[in-house]
Amino acid sequence: MADSTFDIVSKVDKQEADNALNQTSKEVEQRYDFKGTGAEISNSGEKIMIKANSPERAKAVLDVFETKLIKRGISLKSLDVGEPYASGKEYRMEMSLKSGIDQEQAKKISKIIRDEGPKGVKPIIQGDELRVSSKSRDDLQDTMALLKSSKLDIDVQFTNFR
Repeated sequence: MADSTFDIVSKVDKQEADNALNQTSKEVEQRYDFKGTGAEISNSGEKIMIKANSPERAKAVLDVFETKLIKRGISLKSLDVGEPYASGKEYRMEMSLKSGIDQEQAKKISKIIRDEGPKGVKPIIQGDELRVSSKSRDDLQDTMALLKSSKLDIDVQFTNFR
């Protein structure tokens, strides 16, 4: 009998993130407390930019954006936020959405699986994802539960369970 496997990935649904960004933009335009503050949020390729007339306003726009992301099922662990910085008369805040598992995180996840997971489970790093294999499907489900309960710095999903 062949080994059962699943993949550990870290992906963000770009369409949902874009919808959250558009909703945030509309709310910022309409809300009374943002009137006259020059507050706006925009997407420029890979980066998301927040502009406002004070760092507090920029953080308030970020708070609205985070709320919209949560409502759309996107984890805040995949949001990489910078600090507000002055640019002329306005303050800017840059952020990006992280997807893919980098080598350092992949090694950390592999170590957790080897140290705390069931004995017959083997993690293999494949680019920006991990493939986990075992003879027992129950061991794989135990490994998924272990990773869900561990405090990882990234949001992970499990795909290709065979």
